[in-house]
Amino acid sequence: MRYVKLLRDGKGVWGVLHGDMVRTLTRPPFEGICYDGESLPLEACRLLAPCEATKIVCVGKNYYDHAMEMGEGVPEQPILFLKAPNTLNHPEGTVHAPAFVGRLDYEGELAFVIRRRAKDVKAEDFADYILGYTCLNDVTARDVQKGDGQWTRGKSMDGFAPLGPVVTDEVDPAALAIETRLNGTVVQQGNTSQFMTAVPQLLEFITASMTLEPGDVVTTGTPAGIGPMVPGDTVEVTVQGIGTLRSRIV
Repeated sequence: MRYVKLLRDGKGVWGVLHGDMVRTLTRPPFEGICYDGESLPLEACRLLAPCEATKIVCVGKNYYDHAMEMGEGVPEQPILFLKAPNTLNHPEGTVHAPAFVGRLDYEGELAFVIRRRAKDVKAEDFADYILGYTCLNDVTARDVQKGDGQWTRGKSMDGFAPLGPVVTDEVDPAALAIETRLNGTVVQQGNTSQFMTAVPQLLEFITASMTLEPGDVVTTGTPAGIGPMVPGDTVEVTVQGIGTLRSRIV
């Protein structure tokens, strides 16, 4: 299925895409699908970030080429960090950095949304815990990240996690092409087959340490080619079989 979340009467409502129509739900889809009998054209929807995140768990340096471009070597195990819920940003949204940020970077990524409470998940059972896959831009204040010597502030400013536009269980995360474009020019290209830690093993590693709740987000790392954005830029993250997440920098 292809899930979306949209704004209706001032509230977030989940729906399922059927062609170019959205059939809305009475509740989030984590415990099954319950339609409310309403539908509307996708083009008429104001889409929201399709999750209910209490946290966004991120993986640093999960592509070998990106680890090399960062100049800090290849990690022996996944490097985890968190983005707070204040970072969530909607499809077609705007990203604005505080004035003290000197360099604002894009990082196009595959992400997934958790379907059920996940603790001590075994790799072979990973699919039972995932609602679906989506696109994410791990926006980073690079100069702040490097200056602080740790990643929290540089990664967790307001609006620094554009997410969407859909969540789908109709793709295989093992081999998906991913591309980031800056003002129409391709700046990142990769494939999830290049992951150093694949999705099943990643979920096992994360849930050995922390419990993931329904609606939480895990994002899987970015390929090489990270670079700066400035006001006026448009950034698009496309993942094969999912769609394109578009953001404007203001």
